[in-house]
Parts: sequence; structure tokens; C-alpha cells
Amino acid sequence: MNYEFSDKVTGLQPSAIREILKFTADPEVISLAAGNPAPEAFPVNAIKEITSKLLETNPVAALQYSITEGYTPLRESVKKRISAQGCFDPDADELIITSGAQQANELSCKVMLNEGDTLICEAPSFIGSLNAFKSYNVDLVGVEMDEDGMNLEKLEAALKNAKKPKLIYTIPNFQNPTGLCTSLEKRKAIYALAKKYGVMILEDNPYGDIRFAGEDIPSIKSMDKDGIVIYSGTFSKTLAPGLRVGFVSAPKPVIQKIVVCKQVSDVHTNIMAQIICDEYLRNYDMDAHLKEIRGIYRHKCGLMLSEIDKNFSKKITVTRPEGGLFIWATLPDGCDMMSFCKTAVEKYKVAVVPGTAFLINESDKTNSFRLNFSTPTDEQLVTGCEILGKLSKEMFG
Repeated sequence: MNYEFSDKVTGLQPSAIREILKFTADPEVISLAAGNPAPEAFPVNAIKEITSKLLETNPVAALQYSITEGYTPLRESVKKRISAQGCFDPDADELIITSGAQQANELSCKVMLNEGDTLICEAPSFIGSLNAFKSYNVDLVGVEMDEDGMNLEKLEAALKNAKKPKLIYTIPNFQNPTGLCTSLEKRKAIYALAKKYGVMILEDNPYGDIRFAGEDIPSIKSMDKDGIVIYSGTFSKTLAPGLRVGFVSAPKPVIQKIVVCKQVSDVHTNIMAQIICDEYLRNYDMDAHLKEIRGIYRHKCGLMLSEIDKNFSKKITVTRPEGGLFIWATLPDGCDMMSFCKTAVEKYKVAVVPGTAFLINESDKTNSFRLNFSTPTDEQLVTGCEILGKLSKEMFG
């Protein structure tokens, strides 16, 4: 049988991250390639208590169909929490619960973009979102990152020159994959440019609650007086990714369309998981939990950076994030990044993610790769960095 796939999926390729993670099936491989939260960060006992009580006292609510917009108490809990951060205006906005931030971003693209419209994003950017955008045959334009966010001159040039510019996609807090944080000045400038050129902003914020150093920076959504910002968030990095609970806060007409599209996609987000999240927000100390997991990531990031400083070739530069889960390492000009990554996993059994996985076109060139500090144990962090350091000195001096 000759299978003729739809135009929307013909060009999609398996995520390079998932391909590399196949190597981690080998128990001898140290994976610095994942993007998972630390297992010790999960509030297992609280979720066990909530689930047990729920199934004893109100099992039908947890097992029956629910409404597409999301479990009403959870929606109110999330609205209250993000209103305090300026990310929800009850007069202008509405909120829907989604199956993680991945679905939030995919549905936002679905309701805002036609085939051939231009979506402008950071370069590099999160592969999961890039594939979602590609599936709608939009024209993706990448804008390179400075240390404090997208290069504004290149962003404006992209807006000027793009065919049908419709949406700017940004991860301003501890960006995946670079770990970079967009400055307040650039957030204001990105908003001003979006307003000037009549485009929407999709602000993806999965990592904002796990800042472990520095000062919080107001979200772009908190600056929105013109109804041009869609804001997505998730409980994947703060409670547990297996719950698959995220949300979108956006102007009411946008949410109305997202609701219709979600009805077609999956009817509603897992209702038991939604109730678990709501019960946790209402009856447990979320702020204390966040403080605890920030401590975990502060330690893990600091450990990885100290081991990098101790072991890596001095010709390699790395980002030094104040939150999130990732460090972005860059090899010297002219070096073969793919050879370094392949040798690391195939010969030395240490997995990292090649930077090409995060480019609009994986055939483009980059000397960078992504390191994750949240998933490995402390021992694996130390050993993995020692091995990568030895390899880096062998290859680059």
C-alpha cells in the first residue's frame, strides 16, 4: 500500500529529542537530554491523599464526562492565582483548561493562523511547539536570541518583511532550550512591536514559577491593554507532567474559538487530574511547595554549572540560568557539534540534545547543544559532566 499522507503531516519528522532518548533505554547511559522535572519534586503523598479521598467520596465526578472549558473550581483557582500576577483580566479575558501547555499552544495556533500566515518565533525554540506550528503549514520565521531575549532589530525586520505576519511566539522565562530570560525592557518592546504591526503574541510560560535566583519579571500578558496576548501555562513543571493539565488565558473571543477546537480534539482535559490540581491549590500550600522545588533546582543547576566550570574545555560557553530546567552549551566556531553529541552517547554513554533539534530547519547549522539538570541524580550530573569535559578537551583542547 502506498500511503499518501496529508500535506499537514508529510513534512513532520520525529522529534530529535525522542530519538536520542531511545539511547536512554540502556541503563548504562547517563541522560542529560531529558526535559522532565525532578522525580523528587513531585508531591506524591498529597496526590495520593487527594486521589484516595476523591474516589471514596465522589468517584462519579472524577470518572464522568465534564465540560470542555474545564473543571469550574479549577478554572476559578487558576484565575485567582494568575490574576495576582496580572495575567487575567476578568472584564476582557476568559480561561480554558487544556491537556498541558503543548495543547494550549497548538490550539492557539489553530484558531489564529491560516495556511501561509507567518509565525515569528525565537531561534532556537521549543521543538514541540515548532512541530505543532508546522502541522498547520504556517511560514515559520526565526529571530535569533541575545542574552536578554529576541534581537529587537531582527524582530522588527521580520515583522516588516514577513508575508501575512500574524503571531509572535515567545518563551520569556528560562527559555527552552537556552535557559535565557527576556528582560523587562525587551518584553515591553516586543509588546510595542506587536501592537505596531497588528499581530498577536503567544506567551508560553511553563517555567516562570521555578525561578530560583534573581527577581521576578512581569509577564507580557500583564502589560496587555489591547487584547493581543495569549498566555499559556501548565502544572507539568510544578506538580506533575503526567497529570497533563495546562491552561490558556486570552481575550474572550479567542477562548470561545479554542473551546470549539478542543471539543473536536479531545472533548475535555482529564477531569480526575483537574480535580487533583484544584484540590492541591485549595487545600495544600502551593507556595511552600514551589519554594521547595526551587531549592531542588537551585542545587541541581548550581551543581551542573560548577562541574562544567571544573571539567569542560574553556572554549565552550554556557548560559547560566536563574530558573527553569536547561543550560545551553556552545562549542567554538568551526567545531562539529553533531560529532560531539554522537560520540558522547555512542562511545561514552552520555546523552545530550543537539541544538539542531530546536531550529526551524534541522538542516541549519548551530554549534550548540542542550543540557538538562533536573532529571539526573546528583551522581549522574557529576559523572556526566566529567565525561563530557574529558571529551571536550580531547576534541577542542
